[in-house]
Amino acid sequence: MGMLEIRNVDKVYRSRGKPPVHAVRALDMAVGRGEIVALLGSSGCGKTSTLRMVAGFESVSSGQIALGARRIDELPPARRKVAMAFEGYSLYPPLTVRENIAFALKAQQLSHAEVNRRVDEIARLVEIEDTLDKYPRSISGGQQQRVSLARALVRDADLYLLDEPMGQLEPQLRAVLRGRIKGLLAERGMTAIFVTHDQTEASALADRIAVMEDGVLQQFASEKELKNRPANLFVASFIGEPPMNLLETDVAAADGDFRLSAGPDIAFHVPSGTLDPAAQRALAQSKRVRVGIRPQKVTVGSGDVQVRVMSNQWLGDQAHVAGECAGNQLIAVTSSRVAARPGDVIPFALDSRHLHIFGADGACIRHAEGG
Repeated sequence: MGMLEIRNVDKVYRSRGKPPVHAVRALDMAVGRGEIVALLGSSGCGKTSTLRMVAGFESVSSGQIALGARRIDELPPARRKVAMAFEGYSLYPPLTVRENIAFALKAQQLSHAEVNRRVDEIARLVEIEDTLDKYPRSISGGQQQRVSLARALVRDADLYLLDEPMGQLEPQLRAVLRGRIKGLLAERGMTAIFVTHDQTEASALADRIAVMEDGVLQQFASEKELKNRPANLFVASFIGEPPMNLLETDVAAADGDFRLSAGPDIAFHVPSGTLDPAAQRALAQSKRVRVGIRPQKVTVGSGDVQVRVMSNQWLGDQAHVAGECAGNQLIAVTSSRVAARPGDVIPFALDSRHLHIFGADGACIRHAEGG
């Protein structure tokens, strides 16, 4: 069993005169003790609703939530032993920053000196020492967000919930704080779930990432697993920067193997030996499938796919070359500069060993060899 168990949870929002909104659908996931988990997805995918149900600020429409050995979905927030940092800060205006952070410690009956020590320690970690005697209205939105984060992290809780915890911060500070917060969570064995739409943040902080879309958990795995073995077309296209190249292909049997063609100029030979029996059956029963290949697996400067260059960007340590071939758009990433201008025609090599294959329902039929 996990430290946190979310069991078949649904959330339906109902308002008079409007159709119900099914925000979370049959969600099952378990978070281990001391694990850091990211809920990743686009706006409206259900990630914040999930976090708020765990915290107790939203009711569960159906299903159960357990923390440790306790079922908590019917408990009031104050009895759940959960600390939450809100995206919208929710600070107490009449209290100073120090008092806002210390407020979370009042129930623990700590000495005045211990409270000040813990407040000063967490304030240094999130770089708000110089705001401790100020009031929320007199500090910036980014500083307010760090106060909210500090107020959650300073508590002794069984679970820490962070909703877009660094969305208001400039990139350089965000990168620094990610490392510090991960260090704090890991050092103290704190179990944490945070909501983000930023893949970089999810990768930097989380042990595992739960990818959500339209209220449904698409896949719950490490970043490496999500990239190398995506469960479906959504995860494949959502995870990775630049996104996976996706092509619609016709399926034809060829001497016991398969030929997948995206028009007359792009074709892949897929040997049956690279497919498990279920994948062989799925391809044999399919007329069309989507195939995907990561931009990092596309070779530039050789190969039999002739691509008209649309853009060629050098980003300091890698080139991103986007091109078009018979209506198909392709992106390649290479560690060396590419001597090509928009309009030039250059060769790309697309190796079938690097193909992910997706069926009509979007489920992955075959992962690329070696992930």
